Amino acid sequence: MTPMQIRTTRNEHPVAEDRLAEILADPGFGKHFTDHMFTVEWTPDAGWHDARIEPYGPISLDPATAVLHYAQETFEGMKAYRHADGSVWSFRPEENAKRMVRSSHRLALPVLEVEDFIAAVDELVRVDERWVPTTTEPGTGEKSLYVRPFMFASEKFLGVRPSQHVTFMVIASPAGSYFKGGVKPVTLWLTEEYTRAGRGGMGAAKTGGNYASSLVAQQQAIAQGCDQVVFLDSQEGRYVEELGGMNMYFVYDDGRIVTPATGTILEGITRASIIELAGKLGHQVEERRFSIDEWREGVTSGAIREIFACGTAAVVTPVGGLRWDGGEVPAPPETELTMKVRQALVDVQFGRAEDTFGWLHRIV
Repeated sequence: MTPMQIRTTRNEHPVAEDRLAEILADPGFGKHFTDHMFTVEWTPDAGWHDARIEPYGPISLDPATAVLHYAQETFEGMKAYRHADGSVWSFRPEENAKRMVRSSHRLALPVLEVEDFIAAVDELVRVDERWVPTTTEPGTGEKSLYVRPFMFASEKFLGVRPSQHVTFMVIASPAGSYFKGGVKPVTLWLTEEYTRAGRGGMGAAKTGGNYASSLVAQQQAIAQGCDQVVFLDSQEGRYVEELGGMNMYFVYDDGRIVTPATGTILEGITRASIIELAGKLGHQVEERRFSIDEWREGVTSGAIREIFACGTAAVVTPVGGLRWDGGEVPAPPETELTMKVRQALVDVQFGRAEDTFGWLHRIV
C-alpha cells in the first residue's frame, strides 16, 4: 500500500506565544483549538485523495450535505502526551484506527487504513507540537492534547443511501485535568425510560447518534442532582450497559472485577487497557452480562467493594451512589483499587512508568 502523501500549508497567523501560554495554563476541555487541521476526501473513483494540513477554520457545507440529514458519521477520541524529556506520544492509536474501521463498516462509510489514520494524527500533532502541554506533577498534572479524528458524509445529495463523497478530518484541542482539585466519585442516575442502543443497532460504533440519544437522559440525571446516567439493555431492561460515554467495572470482595460484555456497547480502548492492567495486577476480570439487581444486592451485602468507570477524558473515576425514581444504593465503601489502576494507567501514558505492554507510540 502506498503511504498517504500529506501536503502542509502553514497558518500565517498562528496563536501568539503569550496567548498560547494563557490557554495551556488552564485549557479546560474542548474550548480551544490548535492552529491547523487535517483533511482528506474520498470518492468511489479516486479513493482517498488530497490529504492536507491547513490552517484551522470553518468548513463550508451545502445545506443539502448528506450528514446533516442522515447522520452518516463516525469519530474517535484520543490524546497526545508530553513526557518529561519533551517527547510526545500517543496511546494505542492503532486501536482507535481499528475501531474507526469497525464504525465505518457499521455506518456504510469507506475504510481509512490504520496506517493512514495514524499518519494523519501524527502529522497534525507534529505540526502543532507547541500545543501539547508540559506536565511535570505526578497525580495532578494530567494536561494533554486531545485529538478528534472524524469522518462524515459530505456529498450534496438528499437520498437515503451511502454518501458518494466522504471527508475525514482531524482537529486537536489542549485538555486540562478532568478532575480539578482531585478525583471525586461520580453519582449516577439510573434511567428506566431511555436506552442507548439495541441488538443490531449502532451501540458498538462510535457515532454521533449514540451520544445524541443519551442527552435527554443525561439532562434528567443532572436535574436529579447526579453527574452521569446509567443505561440498561433495551431488550429486558435488566442489564447494565454503560454510562453516557464511559464503560463500567465492579470490584468484588474476592478481588474479581466484572465489566459488562460488549456487543451493544462501545468497546472502549481505556476499558480494554484496564482489563489487561488488572490482570497484571492479579485480578481476574469477567466480561459478562451484569444485572442492575446484582449491583443493588452486591453493594447492599458488601460483596461489591468498589465501582469505577473509565473513558478517554476522565481515564478512571470512582463511582459513588446510584439513584433512580423511588430509590437509591449508597456508594461502595472503597476506592483503593480504582485509584491504583488509575495511577498505573496515567503513569504509563505520561511516561512515568515502564510501558511493558507496548501501548505507547512516539510522535515527536
